Amino acid sequence: MFVPKNKLSTKGALNSKIMITVNTVIRQCLSLLPTEYLTCPILNYDTKKLSIDGLIKIFVAAQLGKWESYPEFDIKMRAHKDLMEYIGVESISSSQLSRRINDLDTEILQTLFFKVVKELESYTKGFVGLPRDVGKLRIVDATHIKLPAVLSEWAYVTKGWTVVKMHTRLIVASPDVHYPDKIVPSNGKVQDHEGGDLLIEESDATYVMDRGYMDLFRMNEWIKKAIKFVVRLRGKLVERILEEYEVPEGSNIQRDVKVILGESGKMNPIRVVEFLDEEGKVYRLATTRWDLDATEIAEIYKNRWIIELFFKWIKQSLRYIKVWSTKPQGIWNQMFIAMIAYILTLIVKLKTKSQKSLKFILTNIRTYFDKTWEVFITAIEFKPKKTSKGRQKIPDKPKKEIFYGSVALIGEKKKRIKRKIK
Repeated sequence: MFVPKNKLSTKGALNSKIMITVNTVIRQCLSLLPTEYLTCPILNYDTKKLSIDGLIKIFVAAQLGKWESYPEFDIKMRAHKDLMEYIGVESISSSQLSRRINDLDTEILQTLFFKVVKELESYTKGFVGLPRDVGKLRIVDATHIKLPAVLSEWAYVTKGWTVVKMHTRLIVASPDVHYPDKIVPSNGKVQDHEGGDLLIEESDATYVMDRGYMDLFRMNEWIKKAIKFVVRLRGKLVERILEEYEVPEGSNIQRDVKVILGESGKMNPIRVVEFLDEEGKVYRLATTRWDLDATEIAEIYKNRWIIELFFKWIKQSLRYIKVWSTKPQGIWNQMFIAMIAYILTLIVKLKTKSQKSLKFILTNIRTYFDKTWEVFITAIEFKPKKTSKGRQKIPDKPKKEIFYGSVALIGEKKKRIKRKIK
């Protein structure tokens, strides 16, 4: 909890290194942004009214506050005078904001995104990933955002499919903490494995990928670099079996082998694990995790679903599907703004030590947007008094006759009678 200057809070406190004298929820959230470098005169030499720092803060506030259109920007900014004062402008039109966000160099937002991730990592230092020596995961996948075809010809892929992609690397720091630490925007024609080339780097974490990233040449390069990975195989591949391992009795593991994949036989040896899911579907995984048993390899791949839930979360909760632009740079900028808003929400959750869901935290940020931080903390720590005795068996009651009133037309299911014209 934030407190007056020169005092420290107790439970739910934010880090003492961040001293904030103003106390509204949105100001507190925006103060977490490391934007000091954006006040550089060189970056702002041609901005007359609104600095780059202020521009970004307005759009992050809009993402956190769920402002879904530029007309809504106008209404909200007029309503939140405190926010405008904090940013340093008396007024600005939504048309100006639209032009500015389309012209803003995406590298500026990319740099800010990396800085915010670095800030978040200071709160996840002690996190060791998943239990049983699985460790941290880096899940790689891409999601798409559909654009209006008429306004976005540059994003055309095929008839009825005009999209952009966000190639994402999601860190699984613990069973309930995950966040993107790198994203790559692209048009819809970029293949998943091409985006993966920029996301798969040397790390002590294990990469988890679906079939779109399966490529024998790339996999062989990962093996050479000692990159740990679990990737789902597609199609029928030529295998030269080097060694077969015992399969746990009574498990869903069907096969566990050391093989060389590909017709050329030049690929480095790799481990292949096959397992059945709950519906009896066969999954074939290639991995370099020789230290885990086959059941754990299967469990690692099942955790790939976390990134699907993440994509669903940002589209539904952050309304990431509601785009503010149809121009490439404007779309790329919104991607980074949405990810920054997600990470700020997670930082608030970790700093306040809340056990509530991220959705709950975001909903309260929106509800108490311009209220004091103390009110926000009280809200997220609120515990309702239990007055109910829980579910109890209630004896069947006789059905009461329904009163429809005298206005509505009420019909009963009956066979239609055809009447002939005389």
